Amino acid sequence: MAAPSGITITCDEFLEFQESIKKLRLIDDRIIHTLNTTMPTATFEKGVDSANQCKHLYNDLITSHQQRGAAISNCIKVMSDKVSSLREKRSQNPDSLSIVKDLRKAQTVLRLMQTEVNVEEVVKDRSLKVFNERCRGVYKPPIT
Repeated sequence: MAAPSGITITCDEFLEFQESIKKLRLIDDRIIHTLNTTMPTATFEKGVDSANQCKHLYNDLITSHQQRGAAISNCIKVMSDKVSSLREKRSQNPDSLSIVKDLRKAQTVLRLMQTEVNVEEVVKDRSLKVFNERCRGVYKPPIT
């Protein structure tokens, strides 16, 4: 189950950003179900290549993690640049309420996106822990 491709990440609106990241997290959200349906129990192990199943799932997980990490980092950079630009505008025109309002909104979105980095770490750790519990006997992922 690969991560959905073709998902556009919007950095300006946090709710759209969060919804896009949520779609990219589907593989992590469904990992237990995926493992239960693809990994046989000991009695049904014959004829199933468990190592290949685990390898494929691991590659999908890592690809998904990399995509989300890159998307989150990109949006943090975009919003940091926007905050810097708005600060510059505010210093040139300190009496403009619209600039101050836009700056505060951009700073809030930036903080929320930075929080997503921590959420992403928790999601990755949980997924890899579940993966290792189920696949450690048949597949050893490469050391990264």
